[in-house]
Amino acid sequence: MGTSEFAVPTMLEIVKGGHALVAAYTRAPAAGGRRGLELKKTPVHVAADSIGIPVFTPTTLRTTQAENAFDDHAADVAVVAAYGLLLPIPILEAPRLGCVNLHASLLPRWRGAAPIQRAIMAGDAETGVDLMRLEVGLDTGPIAMREVIPIRPEDTTGDLTSRLAIVAAKLAVSALSSMEDGLLEYRDQSNFGICYAHKLDKSEAEIDWTNGAEMVRNQIHALSPAPGARSAVMIGNRKEDIKFFRVQVTTETGAPGTLLSEGMSIACGSGAIRILEGQRSGRASMSGSELLRGAKLAPGVVFTRSSAPFSAPQT
Repeated sequence: MGTSEFAVPTMLEIVKGGHALVAAYTRAPAAGGRRGLELKKTPVHVAADSIGIPVFTPTTLRTTQAENAFDDHAADVAVVAAYGLLLPIPILEAPRLGCVNLHASLLPRWRGAAPIQRAIMAGDAETGVDLMRLEVGLDTGPIAMREVIPIRPEDTTGDLTSRLAIVAAKLAVSALSSMEDGLLEYRDQSNFGICYAHKLDKSEAEIDWTNGAEMVRNQIHALSPAPGARSAVMIGNRKEDIKFFRVQVTTETGAPGTLLSEGMSIACGSGAIRILEGQRSGRASMSGSELLRGAKLAPGVVFTRSSAPFSAPQT
């Protein structure tokens, strides 16, 4: 049971490991494409189709029809990874060995919807994957297996998600083997260090250049590749938003938001960041140097919040 790219390696490794995967549950196809007119299947749906696994896309699991259909699979266990729908009690209790979830954080830290983004944004030194038994509470179930990995300064959410997806797949296969042998044991989560990874808010995409360079880097990397942290700058006589996807911290200094050099370094409240990858509105992603040349930005230009008013330059 999964939706995003994070869940795909787990599904494929379960099949590769020789387990009988009787069904894949995912979100229904949604409007996508450049004009939003094309129905796009989720990554899990596409992968399941490619290996001939029956796909189910209920909009809710809280109906008798959905419960009966799920029960008819006579599954030993359900493996859940970034699915997106809540599992009611009848679904949780249907598989003989219950439902296990692969959660991309070190519980009880970062329970909830956006654990990878929140870990990067908070500047955490490490994260990982917990394999836990699902219960009614939000990511409160007991934990059976865990693997910890470091968060590197250069890691974006895209980078870290890819690494954690491989970790999750290995944990899933290992847990299923232990289940077959009756050896999988669970331990209750700690009551200390509980925090929640709330969904990202649009306001969090705005860069506040008065923050320190590391905080700005963490914000940018947490929101990369989507939705992308942004700031506005005057290009000619027009204000334009620019998204930043990958940066590095430097020791340069200057007034917050000021472009310091032709190396595409922008000053923060303390230190600065060098833009390695960004994107102008309606254009492809490009390197910092390409962005600088294409927008004809010169040292001294000031980046500001998109909501801040701009005055036309005096002539």
